[in-house]
Amino acid sequence: MHRADGFVHERLNVVPRPLVEAALARPVTRRMIVTDAGYFPRADSHGRARPAGAPETIVIVCVSGSGWVDHDGSRTRVGSGGAIIIPGGVAHAYGASEHDPWTIWWAHVRGTDVPELVESAGIRRGELTLSLRSIDRITAQFDEIVSALERDTTPARLVATAGMAWRLFTLLAVDRILPEDGTPLERAMRYLEDRVDGRVQVAELAGLVGLSPSHLAALFRGATGGGVLAHHLSLKMARARRLLDTTDQTVAEIARQVGMDDPFYFSRQFRKLHGMSPTAYRDTRKG
Repeated sequence: MHRADGFVHERLNVVPRPLVEAALARPVTRRMIVTDAGYFPRADSHGRARPAGAPETIVIVCVSGSGWVDHDGSRTRVGSGGAIIIPGGVAHAYGASEHDPWTIWWAHVRGTDVPELVESAGIRRGELTLSLRSIDRITAQFDEIVSALERDTTPARLVATAGMAWRLFTLLAVDRILPEDGTPLERAMRYLEDRVDGRVQVAELAGLVGLSPSHLAALFRGATGGGVLAHHLSLKMARARRLLDTTDQTVAEIARQVGMDDPFYFSRQFRKLHGMSPTAYRDTRKG
């Protein structure tokens, strides 16, 4: 038997629906509004069943224990470090495990930007769950949302929580892309950062982190949108920009500091990325 709510030390916030409808007619909150948010610790017998879905998109993050979500005739178990994202209008049911009930942070959101943010988090039709790595940062964002709504539900506070929810979705999106500490991809990226002033062979780097060159290249494309050497070049250009902005070093000296002995080659690469020469970049007013 699933009960609606009432868990020891729970935190629960529901924005009055007239305020939600008014917010959806205003700038900013028409794009994103948190309508409900909370924290249910060890939520024994917690569950919901919505055969017609909900008007809001629902985000649930499990921090301990376990639960499940039913969708499209199949059940998926969700344990600690797992997340559920259910787009608005999607039929579903979810609940806590009978033997080890979950502790969850959760929020309901609406707005015109929500579908794109859900897609960016990696949710596709038929698959509503994610496995999270940076769960501490994500739950800290939930805590900010819940704490803000506990203070009041004024229009200003709803704008503030809209921004927090935007950040929550971007954290969910980035969590699946950026490498976890200690993984081969993270070690390869750190190796490139430490050698901005040098050259790197892809095969040698792949061997150092225990991957084939093709596998390493595929991981880099997924995380950065480009290859290993393209990422290394972007790191070099980032250092070059800092040196152009903060020092009086010549272009040739800066080229050498990013591992390019030929200043003309450096200038060509810089122009290709920035659309202007290093000297023109340095002369551009910034800030």
